[in-house]
Amino acid sequence: MNIDTILHFINIYGYLIIFLFLFLGIVGIPAPEESLLFLIGVLIAQHKLSFGPSLSSAFLGAFIGMLAAYVCGKYVGYPFIDKYGKYVGITNERWERTKINYMENIQKTIIFGFYIPGMRQISPYFAGISRIPFRKFFLLSLLGTFLWTVPFIVAGYYLGNAFNINPQYVPYLGVLFLFIFVFYVTFKYIKRKKQKSNN
Repeated sequence: MNIDTILHFINIYGYLIIFLFLFLGIVGIPAPEESLLFLIGVLIAQHKLSFGPSLSSAFLGAFIGMLAAYVCGKYVGYPFIDKYGKYVGITNERWERTKINYMENIQKTIIFGFYIPGMRQISPYFAGISRIPFRKFFLLSLLGTFLWTVPFIVAGYYLGNAFNINPQYVPYLGVLFLFIFVFYVTFKYIKRKKQKSNN
């Protein structure tokens, strides 16, 4: 979906479409939601959207999307995998190994998984399938959603105020943010591996 389509929908449906985009982005296919969040900030700076309703719509869309995916994973996911997983190579051994690895890093995965396209879609389903306590998932998702939506919108707002940013170029900024994040994660991983090898 290009930027003109997004702007068209925002102009017609306003804050409801922001909610739906973020909700569907979490429960559906991976998408560059970072670009949308940054665009929202830019549009706020250009007085095309209001800060409070925009932030609330984005936050609630992502957060409720996480809860909906968790519920689907908890009540639909595991029975399906238990019955049909063996036909696609998901054996009990592989499932248990994956579950252990997930549980060891659950807090980081849920909170910071928002910054990784694909991970933020898989994480809530897997949390539900793994029977993570709802209260724990609720609180971690609440924190993760806040730490993901607010910085991108605020960054778009302040940069939109400081520079005359054309909304057409915002998707490229989303790609840049993703590249920086991947570079940072890769750098930290290599550094950690070197430290372990030296010890």
